[in-house]
Amino acid sequence: MKKILIANRGEIARRIIRTLNKMNILSVAVYSEADKDSPFVKEADEAYFIGSSPSSESYLNQDKIIEVAKEAKVDGIHPGYGFLSENALFAEKVKAHGMIFIGPNVAAIEVMGDKISAKQAVKKFDVPLVPGIDKAISSIEEANEIADTIGYPVLIKASAGGGGKGMRLVEKAEELAKQMKIAQSEARSSFGNDEVFIEKFVTKPRHIEIQVFGDRFGNYVYLFERECSIQRRHQKVVEEAPSSVLTAELRLKMGEAAINVCKACNYLGAGTVEFLLDGDLNFYFLEMNTRLQVEHPVTEEITGLDLVEWQILVAQGMTLPKKQEELVINGHSIEIRLYAEDTFNGFAPDIGTLKRYRKPEGDYVRVDDAFEEGMEIPIYYDPMIAKLVVWGEDREVAINRMVEAIDQYQVSGIKHNLDFCKYVLKHPAFSSGDFDTNFIKHYFDSPGRVYESMQEEYDVFESVFESIWKDLKSKNEGEFISRPIHGAWKLMVR
Repeated sequence: MKKILIANRGEIARRIIRTLNKMNILSVAVYSEADKDSPFVKEADEAYFIGSSPSSESYLNQDKIIEVAKEAKVDGIHPGYGFLSENALFAEKVKAHGMIFIGPNVAAIEVMGDKISAKQAVKKFDVPLVPGIDKAISSIEEANEIADTIGYPVLIKASAGGGGKGMRLVEKAEELAKQMKIAQSEARSSFGNDEVFIEKFVTKPRHIEIQVFGDRFGNYVYLFERECSIQRRHQKVVEEAPSSVLTAELRLKMGEAAINVCKACNYLGAGTVEFLLDGDLNFYFLEMNTRLQVEHPVTEEITGLDLVEWQILVAQGMTLPKKQEELVINGHSIEIRLYAEDTFNGFAPDIGTLKRYRKPEGDYVRVDDAFEEGMEIPIYYDPMIAKLVVWGEDREVAINRMVEAIDQYQVSGIKHNLDFCKYVLKHPAFSSGDFDTNFIKHYFDSPGRVYESMQEEYDVFESVFESIWKDLKSKNEGEFISRPIHGAWKLMVR
């Protein structure tokens, strides 16, 4: 391939462009109105406007992207992650127009894109599954029968779901009917499909995922694991590789299970097999993401590999660059996702102008970002500003380097989660490795409840403070005075 279109935006578009430059492949960017001045647009060899700011009118407009790809005469399309990356119809259209879709085959996307069909496929290869059912249900009577059989607590999950949408925890029978209606409603509005299924809720679960790759010749490898248990609203915030809890024996078993998932759908390219790990170190297949993951940099840091380059080589019909026995883990890597959000308000997204934006620098520090100082954080897309990644000789070194890097990061103009990420990294539960996906519930929600109980007092302060802040901002002093006061007050409440 000589020219590739990137059907995405932000930091992943910039990330792909870097590899294309290294491989001497021309890059073609597409952008919306909100992104017209974004760094990825300037860095691409060619850039095409595809529509207004809402993603439905730009980055999800399949026909417009195909039209641009044909006009630019590209050889392939890289979908990044999110948007159209796991859309089987789009992959089929790309192929139908004589271009290469840099991702798995359509059949694999379809099988793994539906949680029920995915469970049915991997079941044939003896991949461990969470106790439950592998078919959709719609009646509360059937749901009651299943829940009684496997025992409470149970999870209701959307068949076509992801990101926590259409997922409800039910701890007792009298809550089932209500929670099932909510799950179906969420699934319908988020995915256009209200099919749900039920499985046993795994207590004290850890979220462990295995990076896999396959080529056209039936070769598969796993590039070890990532620990992604620090989450809010079922979305990852801190990721690391390798996991602090896996033994060499368990890593081998999970890696082999992940390869069997690939075999279940004749997988091609980069994918991630996600597992739940319980307190007794039993693991269960959760789902497969048929794309590159947001957290792929930590795998690159411990293996020394460029996963985007691997994707392109495999898409061109080449064999995997390395065999399983050639892959080794070197050191430890941690990634945090820098979000524009208010951690004391349920991690609600924030928007505004990046008035100050200074990135940390140094050996073993990597920043994959999407913005520059002075840019607006748009309301239309995910509020992630950047991914901060560090590498260390071991986990302790990596944690210390991450804390130092967070201290060096300067971000103002919007609320963000850097202090929260530092809180996680310095928490004894994280440093000891004794944590699970309930970390925020156990260690952060309690301060949040104190904050809520003081809401009346806070509101009084806030009303007075806002009037002072507006006056200071009108004098161009708000940046230097008001934010430290505001931050100090929230710290006192916490």
